[in-house]
Formats: sequence, C-alpha cells, structure tokens
Amino acid sequence: MRVCVVGCGAVGSLFAAQLATLDDVEVWGYDRAQDYVDAINANGLRLSGAGEVVGHLRATTDPQELPACDFGIVATKAMHTAPAIQATAHALADGSVCSVQNGLGNEEALAEHVPRVIRGTTFPAGRVLEPGHVQWDVRGETTIGPFEPSPAPAEAIETLADACTRAGMPTAAVADARGPQWRKVIFNAATNPVGALTGLTHGQVCDDPALRALVSGLVDEGKAVAAAEGIELDADPEELIDHAARPDVAYDHKASMLQDVEARRATEIDYLNGGIVTFGRAAGVPTPLNQAILALVKGLERSWQ
Repeated sequence: MRVCVVGCGAVGSLFAAQLATLDDVEVWGYDRAQDYVDAINANGLRLSGAGEVVGHLRATTDPQELPACDFGIVATKAMHTAPAIQATAHALADGSVCSVQNGLGNEEALAEHVPRVIRGTTFPAGRVLEPGHVQWDVRGETTIGPFEPSPAPAEAIETLADACTRAGMPTAAVADARGPQWRKVIFNAATNPVGALTGLTHGQVCDDPALRALVSGLVDEGKAVAAAEGIELDADPEELIDHAARPDVAYDHKASMLQDVEARRATEIDYLNGGIVTFGRAAGVPTPLNQAILALVKGLERSWQ
C-alpha cells in the first residue's frame, strides 16, 4: 500500500519514518520546507530517543509529484490543514485520509476536499532537532475511526491501524473516535497553553499547586462542553495529565505550544481552547477560563508583531 504523510514535522515524522520500515508500505512525504525534504531524500528520516529508527521514503515540496495513494496521514499544524489538503487532494482522491492533528475542526477541513476521512488522535510526541532528525520524546497510542459526515470504510481504517501498529505506532481502530479525540483536546487545552505562558514543562506545571488547580478548572470546562455535545470521553483527562507528569513519561516534555512560543511561531490556540469556547458558546456552556487563556495566548502572539 502507498501512504502519503502530509506534514513532516515531529508527529508526521514519527509515522513516516516507522511506516517506511515496512516492506509492504511505500511512503511519500509532503512538506513545504525544502531543507526538510532535501535532508529526508539524502539521508532518510531519523528518529532518536524513545526509539532509534531510520526510515527511507520519498519526500517532495511539489504536490504534483505525488502519486495516487491509498492513505493520507495529515500531521500539519491545524491552521495549515486547508491549504495542505487542497494541495494534495488529487493524490488522495481515491484513498482514505486520516488526521492525527491537535484540536477541533481538522476533519471538517479535510472533508471539503476528499470523500473518505478518518478521525484520528495520537499521543506520541517529539521535536525536530534538525531537518530529517526528530527527537522522539513520548511513546503512546493512536486511535482512529470514521469521521461521521464523510466516513472512510471500516476495512480501510482497520488496514491503516494494522500497518501503523506493525510499524511500531500502536493504533486501535474504533467505531466512534470522538471520545478519544475530545479527551486529548481537553488534555491539550488544559496543559499546553499553561506551559506556553509560563515556559514550564508538563511536569513542572503539574508540580505547582496553583497552576495544577488552573489546569483542573480548564478540564472541567472542557468536560462540560463535551457532555453537552453528547460525547462520552473514553477516559478522564485528569488521569492522563497525572500520568504524563511522571518522570518516566513526559515530565520534561515541552508541549508543542511552548515550542511554538519559544520559536515565536503561531500557535494552535484557536483550535484548542478556541474550539472549546466555540462549541461551548453554541451549547450554552460557559467557558470563562478557556476564554481567558485564549485571550492571553493571542495577546502573546500579537506582542511578537
């Protein structure tokens, strides 16, 4: 089978490099960064840290070079979903396209350009050390299922889950992937911006009683919105937050939003806390803490201009 990974940053690289180690999978990578693409084509895509992997794939900045693919795995930042799928849709028109991104609204953007969409949630994390080399910080599981308005076939979802699992990215195919997705959205919206605003790692945020209380308040608002949407979380985000704070899990991990702030890049705040605020407003659920965090991070972004 042929897979195109759209966006070869940290998360996209975890999938691309490991899938490329399978004999029965041909992997293509699409990214707009020419230095990333050149490094991948010259030396392969290297992962180090939680695992040592070198995957050999074909990468390109030119979407017209992409062949027809059975699957797409979209791993761009949420604000880049629409232009990324618009550029690559011709190669994915007859395939199934899976989002493994943060936040809310990515699947809707994909469905505007391709007919078969998979709702995905992934917990492995890392950071780019240099073009073609990613530090793999956190292992974790991925859950995929149909995006209800434009679903991929169940057989396709199971095929993709099997390939990812065999490659070293444990992935479960489920009938309803909304619970896992909202659990991660709530987790990210409660922890990532607090780390981004304070400069602290996940574990350091959780060690501070005042910050940990703020995190719980953000979680409670997210849970209330999910409940109003009729979504049953597959687990309590609070448990996930405490688990990730362990020294052997992700205590020292800098959340992607903190990495963005340190690099003065636009964050995904509109799709995390902003998404919870938007859904909360539609459902009549107040979200004052998420609104405050949204305003603070947007203000920080504006200060760089």
